[in-house]
Amino acid sequence: MATEKKSKNEAQKAPAKVERPLTSVMEDYLETIYQLNQEKEVVRVRDIAKAVGVKMPTVTSMLKTLGKKGYVHYEKYEYVRLTSDGVKVGKEMRRRHEILYQFLTDILRIDQTVADDEACKMEHGLSPETLESFTDFLEFIHVCPRAGEGWLDHFEEFRKRGNTPNVCSEADKMCAFPCKLNSNPVPDA
Repeated sequence: MATEKKSKNEAQKAPAKVERPLTSVMEDYLETIYQLNQEKEVVRVRDIAKAVGVKMPTVTSMLKTLGKKGYVHYEKYEYVRLTSDGVKVGKEMRRRHEILYQFLTDILRIDQTVADDEACKMEHGLSPETLESFTDFLEFIHVCPRAGEGWLDHFEEFRKRGNTPNVCSEADKMCAFPCKLNSNPVPDA
């Protein structure tokens, strides 16, 4: 009976350790370390600090946190190495970033600097399904004979000028899928 009480009391005193998922900042660090490791043989704290734009003590603090979570190997004054879990996360974040960056620059034709910043913000919140839809769309644009550069040029024109029925009706003559925008023109306000 006394053993049961002691066990019960100990359980109440020590809260269950709940593993919190990685924050977007943690994911950014893992992506940065992964990217640096692709470019350099060894990754140092100062390399990470320069890439992330923070001071070295900030990086050291984050490395300790990531180390406790099992994503990096790091000892003071040593090189930083990703664990296999760290590589998985870093590689996935890099892949997400590249897909979003490509969509923003190639399809929406957003300025590269802005696209890089926006991709970094977006990469953390997308579900795998949505990301795969982006990937499929990018592939479709590059392989579909009705798509490609001409289609993107028409999209850019649409963004600048809106629905121009005369341009769209000319394009409809060459396309098996007529433009639905012409069938319901938007009335002038």
